[in-house]
Amino acid sequence: MNYNWNIRCLTAVEQEVQQQLEKELNISSAAARMLVVRGIQTADEARAFVRPSLDKLHDPFLMKDMDKAVERLHKAITQGEKILIYGDYDVDGTTAVALMYRFLDKVIQEQGTKSKDIIDYYIPDRYTEGYGVSQQGIDYAAEQGCRLIITLDCGIKAVEKVAYANSKGIDVIVCDHHTPGDELPDAVAVLNMKRHDCSYPYKDLSGCGVGFKLAQAYTQQYGLPFDNLVPLLQLLAMSIASDIVPITGENRILAYYGIKQLNTQPFTGLSAIMQVAGIEAKKITINELVYKIGPRINACGRMKSGRAAVELLLTDDPDFARQQAEEVNQHNEDRRDCDMETTKEALLQLQEDPNFANRRSTVVYAPHWHKGVVGIVASRLTETYYRPTIVLTAGEDGIISGSARSVGGFDIYAAIDSCHDLLTNFGGHKYAAGLSMHVEDLPEFQQRFETYVANHIREDQLQPTLLVESELQLSDITPSFFNVLRHLEPFGPGNSRPLFVSRRLINHRDTRAVGKEREHLRLDVTDRVNAITGIAFGRADMAEYIQNGNAVDICYELNENTFNHYTSIQMMVQDLVPSLESDSH
Repeated sequence: MNYNWNIRCLTAVEQEVQQQLEKELNISSAAARMLVVRGIQTADEARAFVRPSLDKLHDPFLMKDMDKAVERLHKAITQGEKILIYGDYDVDGTTAVALMYRFLDKVIQEQGTKSKDIIDYYIPDRYTEGYGVSQQGIDYAAEQGCRLIITLDCGIKAVEKVAYANSKGIDVIVCDHHTPGDELPDAVAVLNMKRHDCSYPYKDLSGCGVGFKLAQAYTQQYGLPFDNLVPLLQLLAMSIASDIVPITGENRILAYYGIKQLNTQPFTGLSAIMQVAGIEAKKITINELVYKIGPRINACGRMKSGRAAVELLLTDDPDFARQQAEEVNQHNEDRRDCDMETTKEALLQLQEDPNFANRRSTVVYAPHWHKGVVGIVASRLTETYYRPTIVLTAGEDGIISGSARSVGGFDIYAAIDSCHDLLTNFGGHKYAAGLSMHVEDLPEFQQRFETYVANHIREDQLQPTLLVESELQLSDITPSFFNVLRHLEPFGPGNSRPLFVSRRLINHRDTRAVGKEREHLRLDVTDRVNAITGIAFGRADMAEYIQNGNAVDICYELNENTFNHYTSIQMMVQDLVPSLESDSH
């Protein structure tokens, strides 16, 4: 794939801040620049950023309806009403359910009541019920004698379903982070920072994050130890990473301490997942959550049932955890095989479409595709063709449904909303959404969606861009510089792992093709003074060019590599090109 390299330039004011931070913190100019790029203007702000504090969490009662939610929850607990915790089947939903269950379990047990008599949880079936609050779920709550439902990561658009729950004598507390519709459900409380009448200062919490704020508010209101909440942050870190919400503000604090919990005192189920995923102890970062743990938890909801994921997240039995983790791992393997086959079919469908080359969007459909993998396939197609993409498959009663994924800067939720009259349901965010419609409406939807995208997307949004923080000389890459870099973690949206560029690098000693198929490139390059190693996956095509003494410009991340008990800093190459006199890409 051909990338544009967009290198961040500092304003004159930012350059002054950089010089001041360099002086006050006694760090290199390159390290100070990383702080400035993150909006840090003073030494105190820098110290607060690299040392996140739980004391900086916002007051949960700043969220609209929080007082009502806490009061109703307290009534249920003290009067022994049965509570149903209802969550979505993805990582955000299942971790939210586990967090709320663990919280309530401790609160209820401390007052001498058996929690299993009072709390239950429900995860809807992806295939028979679909996303969100279902009538089956409410009927289950009624059958179990539940008087209160807490929805997590869903419910903000469940106007009819909440009304149905009310008709059954069941109150509902909605905890959601998705964009509200024109009408809010008639619930006891609707907790959502994105409500137009909600003044909560941080708007990017995950669904699990909203659930955590409810737990925090209850803890605060009734004088319970905040320390009881700290172990739960590992579940919240899972949701933040997997739901791809910004790792800024409150999310950064919560993710930081959640990862610390995962590396020191992980829950039994999460520890078992780490083992089957081959994750080294005490080496958890956001990357491990996104690429190794999250997909395995997600695979339960995709291939079997999200309830199995919750069971794993709640268990304290090591034997059961190992068994469940092995099953979860197998679900993930099955999911991987399924999504790869579906991706092949989708690519073939596009290749056979004579009009595809002229389109600005991608919409594909096949009735036999597995509903659980369409989101992954949409992501793969977006990576291949770099266009807003929707992948759909058949459901029941002539309804088709699927997932949407966007490209940098383009609001796919708005694009789908422009066709809302054709949809039976939709919801999501700027970069990812879900939708459903009658199959006969698909041709018109494709046309209208394409028209909207073509009229609103910029040409630069159709070209993948690497956002580069700065150009580095190899002499800038020192242990102290890397130490500052490490303190910027956790990385994610809004605080991306820095990308750097170094130019006119030549072969040092041992640049060569590696891998089973000799498809990857092991770099050993120098600027004629300093040298560094690195890996460029899938770029063995450049091996001979570099071996012949030609210079290259390299765009890369930095990480630590340990081999034979020796640790060094290495490049993780994102792109490399022949050096040009113009230095423009």
